[in-house]
Amino acid sequence: MQQTSEQLAARLIAHRYLPRSDEVIRRVLFDLDFRVSLENNLKACGLRLLDNPYASHVAVGLHQDAERAVMDDGQQWLSNNIGLPKDTLALTVVLWALIILPKRERQLGREAALESQGELFGTLVKAEPSEELSRGIPENVLLEDFGKLLGGKGRISNFALPQLSRLGLIERRNKIIYEGPLLDLVFDYAEMAPRIIQGALGDLIREQSQSAGAGQATS
Repeated sequence: MQQTSEQLAARLIAHRYLPRSDEVIRRVLFDLDFRVSLENNLKACGLRLLDNPYASHVAVGLHQDAERAVMDDGQQWLSNNIGLPKDTLALTVVLWALIILPKRERQLGREAALESQGELFGTLVKAEPSEELSRGIPENVLLEDFGKLLGGKGRISNFALPQLSRLGLIERRNKIIYEGPLLDLVFDYAEMAPRIIQGALGDLIREQSQSAGAGQATS
């Protein structure tokens, strides 16, 4: 039986995110009427659909109309609605900058190349999200670069990273940190990317990219 937009809204709220490869999610991406119905159902709950064409999942987040009711505790505006302390939230921004920004650069570069091929052969070629373009960060490198700034190596390893893993923001495999289903969706790329690229984190990303390139050239 075909799933209704109400049922899909319930699934998204219950699971928090679903892969773009999901059959019903694929319908959302191509059926405008179904998407509008889903967005209306989510909005009735104070939520909105988080969808980025370069991300491998879709998720739900707070609708702008509901932000004050959730984020304003009467004394201050909360920095997040999932209970992350400030140092762990800062770590999330760092991981987003180190993992998602370089991935997006690779995705855009590949899409440009495919579009050039499409023009050459007279066909339209569109890049799909690809996990192979997302690369991990060694935990020891993260701890060495940011341990002192974000509460200490022990706190990051024993508390912050496990918390981010449980929330679906990262995955930890063999001492390497990879993006989780939500990392590419928790920040607005158009708003965050310029701030990071033009700030101090942008310098660090460029330094790491240059070091990685030099390492590959000499290996």
